[in-house]
Amino acid sequence: MTKKQKNMLARIIVAAVIFVPLFVSEHMGKLNFQFQLPVSFLLYLIAYIIVGWDIVYKAIRNISHGQVFDENFLMCVATFGAFGVREYEEAVAVMLFYQVGELFQNYAVNRSRQSITELMDICPEYANIEEDGELKKVDPDDVEVGDIIVVKPGERIPLDGIVTSGSSFIDTSALTGESVPRQVSEGAEIISGCVNGGGLLQVRVTKEFDDSTVSKILELVENASSKKAKVENFITKFARYYTPIVVVAAVVLAVIPPLILGGGWSDWTLRACSFLVISCPCALVISVPLGFFGGIGAASRVGVLVKGSNYLEALARMETIVFDKTGTLTKGEFTVTGIYPTSVTEEELLEMAALAESYSEHPIANAVKKAYSKTLSMEKVTDTEEIPGHGIRTRIDGRLVLAGNAKLMKSEHIVYETNDDIGTVIYMAVDGKYIGSIVIADRVKPEAKEAVAALKASGVRRTVMLTGDKAEVGEAVAGELGIDIVYADLLPADKVAKVEELLGELSGKEKLAFVGDGINDAPVLSRADIGIAMGNMGSDAAIEAADIVLMDDNPLKIASIIRIARHTLKIVTQNIVFALAVKAIILVLGAVGIANMWGAVFADVGVAVIAILNSMRVMKMK
Repeated sequence: MTKKQKNMLARIIVAAVIFVPLFVSEHMGKLNFQFQLPVSFLLYLIAYIIVGWDIVYKAIRNISHGQVFDENFLMCVATFGAFGVREYEEAVAVMLFYQVGELFQNYAVNRSRQSITELMDICPEYANIEEDGELKKVDPDDVEVGDIIVVKPGERIPLDGIVTSGSSFIDTSALTGESVPRQVSEGAEIISGCVNGGGLLQVRVTKEFDDSTVSKILELVENASSKKAKVENFITKFARYYTPIVVVAAVVLAVIPPLILGGGWSDWTLRACSFLVISCPCALVISVPLGFFGGIGAASRVGVLVKGSNYLEALARMETIVFDKTGTLTKGEFTVTGIYPTSVTEEELLEMAALAESYSEHPIANAVKKAYSKTLSMEKVTDTEEIPGHGIRTRIDGRLVLAGNAKLMKSEHIVYETNDDIGTVIYMAVDGKYIGSIVIADRVKPEAKEAVAALKASGVRRTVMLTGDKAEVGEAVAGELGIDIVYADLLPADKVAKVEELLGELSGKEKLAFVGDGINDAPVLSRADIGIAMGNMGSDAAIEAADIVLMDDNPLKIASIIRIARHTLKIVTQNIVFALAVKAIILVLGAVGIANMWGAVFADVGVAVIAILNSMRVMKMK
């Protein structure tokens, strides 16, 4: 508990110590004071002031600022009215139980915030830079791109970068929700906010602090609460108009019946006070935002950042999900998946291809060079010419070597064997003779198939994939993963148009989500009802444009966040229906004199506590 909560608890206990014996003694006829009335009034007043002075202060302060009709005003009017008709015990009881509810509410809110505020601990306080053989601590803001920083064992990585020296295991749980440490060594990319394990690392900084992963995350967290769901906005507006209406109704209830029916002013005044207590919208105003906040907190614990409760609400109604292919469902890393020599060995074919591609930085060329893995004898390569849209013509040891697609083979009149494998095919020829082919393809993420199956099991009606790749590649990936519809050969603008088309096919409250990672996905992420971006390896533009960020790039977590979103919306709906139903019933009973102030306490504090307990269930979801 916080210091403020402990102080409130102490006040409640002191007030209860005064109130309970006094109440029991009075109702058992044990009070035999000579001046019983003024003494009991004084004792009840002391208990009231101890437990409720801050409510009275807030009501007066808000009135002075022009904010009259709120729950503080309602509690003051109701309890002052109870004192006015000499129902002292009811006045103190209402305020006491109200403060118990407020204490419970504050505790619940702090619990719901805990998983999110824990993210604030990922912010690094310093970075180590070596100067004159000694490590110097500097502000991460003062470190520039290209600088070498040192991260000691147990320290939090302050900036994004590439490991230049050392190896270690890093704890990424604060960002990704994954408990298994990730091994890193020279050449590995690491992100800020993670904790270094057992090894000393030297890291070359690749992003300034303001552009680093940790800064982006903190910005997302800080802005999350500002984007409210429609239900939250409704409750806020509802409370704004509802409260003055019930105050007027209470005044009418206190004044009109005695004038028409005659007498009974104190009885009708007490009914009006009960009416005010019953009508206090605490249960709605507290539990609805708490439910959504708990949902955002539950999402953060599994490594998913939701930028606002409105996106959580939309996700609960999502029926169609659209995926980008490369980097989202696939690893985005080209790999040699097949080597098919004819008149040479596999190693000779791969070496020839690697030498031919040695001067190219194309991802396909890099994949071939990586697959060969041995040191290349660059002096063998001369007269390299890249033919756009076809491939490469070069000389290796004086021999004419061709490496490219089928168009290159046809243009050079080479007789070749067609390779129908899925992926990019490099056909190889030496001195006009075909020697084999190599297939390079992007590999599907191991969890992608399970992710698609989990989405369908969660009730997602339609899965779609958009890709700029050839139709046969897209269809092969879609078939492997179980995706319903695939659109291939798309440019970035075509993807936006296709999402527009899919949005037009939705009906009613159905929502569409798009999942992407690249900079070219930013327009589509912005256009979809819900944009979901890969936060680990995704581009800054994609993360900025998205509404939900998967911190470990695992598409399997989309099904988890859908489950959390739907559970959150279900609980929020339960709270609204329950609170309004109970209040409506007890309001009627209070108006006709059946429900007294004790019933009012249950309708206000009791309903609020039950609704809060219900909202807290969201926080336990994983």
